[in-house]
Amino acid sequence: MHIRKYDHDYSRRFFMDQTAKGIATAGVLGPLWPLISHSADISKAYPDELMSIDAWSKGKIKTGDYITADNVDIVKELIDPVAYQQIKTMGRKIRIVPTTRDVTRMFPAEYLEATLRNQGQAKFDANGNITAQDGKPWIGGNPFPDAKTGVELAANLTLSWGRHDNSTYAIRDWEISPQGTQSYLYDFAWVEENSLVRNVPKAFAGGEDKLRYQSVFFTAPSDVKGTGYLSTWYYDQRKFPDLVGYLPAFKRVRKFPTNQRFEPLVPGSNLYLSDAWAAGDPMLTWGNYKIVGRGPFLGAVSQTWYGDHPNWERPVHGGPKGITFFETNMEFCPDVAVFEAEPTGYPRAPVGKKRVWIDMRNMMYVAYITFDRRGEIYKSFEPQYSLYEKGDKKKMDGKNIDWSWTAVMSHNIQDGRMTRFLQVKNIAGGFNSGYNNNDGLYEKFLTEQALQRLGT
Repeated sequence: MHIRKYDHDYSRRFFMDQTAKGIATAGVLGPLWPLISHSADISKAYPDELMSIDAWSKGKIKTGDYITADNVDIVKELIDPVAYQQIKTMGRKIRIVPTTRDVTRMFPAEYLEATLRNQGQAKFDANGNITAQDGKPWIGGNPFPDAKTGVELAANLTLSWGRHDNSTYAIRDWEISPQGTQSYLYDFAWVEENSLVRNVPKAFAGGEDKLRYQSVFFTAPSDVKGTGYLSTWYYDQRKFPDLVGYLPAFKRVRKFPTNQRFEPLVPGSNLYLSDAWAAGDPMLTWGNYKIVGRGPFLGAVSQTWYGDHPNWERPVHGGPKGITFFETNMEFCPDVAVFEAEPTGYPRAPVGKKRVWIDMRNMMYVAYITFDRRGEIYKSFEPQYSLYEKGDKKKMDGKNIDWSWTAVMSHNIQDGRMTRFLQVKNIAGGFNSGYNNNDGLYEKFLTEQALQRLGT
């Protein structure tokens, strides 16, 4: 029987071949990144079957439909195993929105400009760190916009987490018990400032060997108010960050073990420092990176900002009490690579492996699960992203519409606890979300003195 080259299953055969070879070159009909460089539309890189869920499913599921327990088996290969279980057994549902063809809508504008400007100039040095061609630290944007290996995919996540030079995230966090009731409600701020790998270069005194400064501090409720942590990352990805914390009960800043990255920040939470951006630890403290899958996937990468709500909050549903899951829009992502890695630098880590799904259009993760030392699924960490626009509501970053993450759900599948948190407009204590051009963040939030001041 003659097999037509571009029949409905051509992309499946293509992805299987790439996975078998352990590589991930973006695009099916042709390379993706040159198309992005010359135009924003990706349709020339993919056959019709990968441009909508309607075509992929042959009409069984259409854009605008909800994925529920009744039809989730049709898309089982398009979601991670934790999301499948949530939909199949816990009453979760997901709405399908159109696939994004204009890739400029999937980046902060300045980060995309840096990626285009610097493409082809990244390399690994003898120690495994990413540098520019002159051997100096990377100069901004995705170092490997057309990543082909697991470690290149990880590099795109690690060097600039939020893809802004600096960010202040105001976060509201709900902890949901296995019984479906609310156990805790937290407000906290998460602050990031890249010292190197910036879209717009800026000198940081004493920061020449540092990659980023990152702090988290809680503002509510009263029993955790003032609790804060500060991580100082080195550019050398073999080095562990310096980690200090302020605990109001002790009224002092204390140093924490640097490998204490797999523990909750506050009671009841599934959020660990290791989880951040699926790259919360230095890249070279993990190893055995390998590509294990390739194909289309469902990701919450558009239409997930609720700017028409006063504090950007959104409806919830599902679970025993109807409050376990956020309302979620997902789109059919035509090209997603899956890599795995092991925590080689953490002999006591409860995690034995992580699996990360990367959208090849912008090299950002769309799903992330960890496994325990026995190889059983431990927990998921499912992000949502969007341009910050909805109807006539927009959040601007200078002349451009903001792009950022909007929500995360982290489900410990072993004990049933759900952590779900949103980036909101503001939280208790008067902290607001904002990105770039936030002058003075280092002095205000990213030193030990700042941590103690915020705590008291």
